Amino acid sequence: MRVVEVTAYGGPEVLRMARRPEPEAGDVPGRVRVRLKAAGVNQADLRIRAGFYADVVGALKPPFVLGTDFAGKLLDPVPGLAPGTRVAGFVPWYQELTGEGTYAEVVRVAPEWLAPIPDDVEFTVAVSVPLASATAQQALDRLALPAGSTLVVTGASAVVGRLAVQYAAAAGLRVVAVAHEGDESELRILGAEHAVSRGGTPADVVARVLGVVPERADGVFDGALFGAGILPVLKDDGVFAAIAPDRIPPAERSIRVEAVRAGTDAARLKETLEKVAARELITRVADVLPLEAAAEAHRRAEAGHRPGRMVLLI
Repeated sequence: MRVVEVTAYGGPEVLRMARRPEPEAGDVPGRVRVRLKAAGVNQADLRIRAGFYADVVGALKPPFVLGTDFAGKLLDPVPGLAPGTRVAGFVPWYQELTGEGTYAEVVRVAPEWLAPIPDDVEFTVAVSVPLASATAQQALDRLALPAGSTLVVTGASAVVGRLAVQYAAAAGLRVVAVAHEGDESELRILGAEHAVSRGGTPADVVARVLGVVPERADGVFDGALFGAGILPVLKDDGVFAAIAPDRIPPAERSIRVEAVRAGTDAARLKETLEKVAARELITRVADVLPLEAAAEAHRRAEAGHRPGRMVLLI
């Protein structure tokens, strides 16, 4: 089968097409196979490829296959899911550390990672959801802000931040969305009380946020990876959710810092996909490129080509 391998740490050019044996039924106990139709390109993929997490992945060395999010058709029977069922999920790449990601035609997965895709949700839309929704939901769990609290969501134009805005608003939080210029009106429709541009320096962003919440915020969900640069918007004793291990700011002013690495939750994912089908949750796909264009997908993602999930069509 075709895969895209990271051949060495570096820029997008280190991604190369390769051939690997296709998994066979039952070759790994407890795992089933999914033939992929789409895979998502996440920010974590870019950072792993660049070598930022080389110490975190330990003994795993290139060549390996990146990718967490997947959508496709189930090849093997699972309780409650027949072969041929359209399914989505994400591979907990860091926990597994096998180097077998979703930039591939067939993947082995644990049945408990899988959620069925509603009939009217396309594979390319479904694949934008699994890791993003889990990250947003579990970050909000860790923030544990009561209704009425003010939450700043950076990176609100991207999939994770966009879902965080919607989940937070539904939970009764006052949301300040930091987004790409031009997205402010849409984010207010999705539940943000205020939306400000992310343009300029972190200090510029801080000034804009404090312009709408001069009393400062109770929490920050840092989808844009501003890190310490966004801390001035927080009250003393506030809480900050970091979604990248290398962008965790040092604690100050009794601010609680939570590092979020999402775990799989098929029940929540099923509910989320049903809400996407019902148009109760809005995701965003930036571009759809073929698997062999994975390097170009990484280039576009790193350049901020367009906010939303880059998708590889398989």
